[in-house]
Amino acid sequence: MLKYPNIAAERARAGLTQEQLADKLGVTRKTLYNWELSGIPEDKIQLMADLFGVSPEYLLGKEELVNVFCKGEESSGAERS
Repeated sequence: MLKYPNIAAERARAGLTQEQLADKLGVTRKTLYNWELSGIPEDKIQLMADLFGVSPEYLLGKEELVNVFCKGEESSGAERS
């Protein structure tokens, strides 16, 4: 079971394999897999959040993904616009 399923979900949403994302982060696929299971270094979580356009807290499961609409209205949920 993944400790941080939002990392895997964002990777899949971006259409990246573990190997492709690992290359972007400068690590091996096995290292990325281990992060998805048990934790990720702080410097890499920010890099990953920037890459996916989400907050580090969302990737770590500490907050829900929030959609921001053109009117400036916010709606929480797991989908993006």
